[in-house]
Amino acid sequence: MGLDGYWDSADGDQCPAKTWQMTRLGAGLGLVGSAYHIVAMPPTNAIEAVQRGVNGTLTMATVGAIFGITTCLTAHFRDTNDDPLNYFIGGCASGIFLGVRAHSYMTGTAACLCLGAVASLTKMGKMEGWRLSGPPKL
Repeated sequence: MGLDGYWDSADGDQCPAKTWQMTRLGAGLGLVGSAYHIVAMPPTNAIEAVQRGVNGTLTMATVGAIFGITTCLTAHFRDTNDDPLNYFIGGCASGIFLGVRAHSYMTGTAACLCLGAVASLTKMGKMEGWRLSGPPKL
């Protein structure tokens, strides 16, 4: 469960495979988050526990799918490879979904800007070889 092979092909290519990878990654993160939520705030019964788990997992899987398909199709239609703007648009579309889900314009706007910024910075970091850990490059 990761991004193995996600960066191997150009942006705009292999949209179904990239969308599937993002959906799986989102579902995995949603499952972990749901498990943490269930442990941190114990439900009153088993049905509530299952409902919370499914709800969080499906929401995050949907966020991943929206990001994957939007990023890939934006790159394809704009005919731009390795453009962080495609990732910003994908992150923003995912954030808008979260706002719609929460019935809140403010949540959607904040999530759009935050997820878009994180996605575009991730793409820039990948393009420029940024690292989060390890010895410094001199």
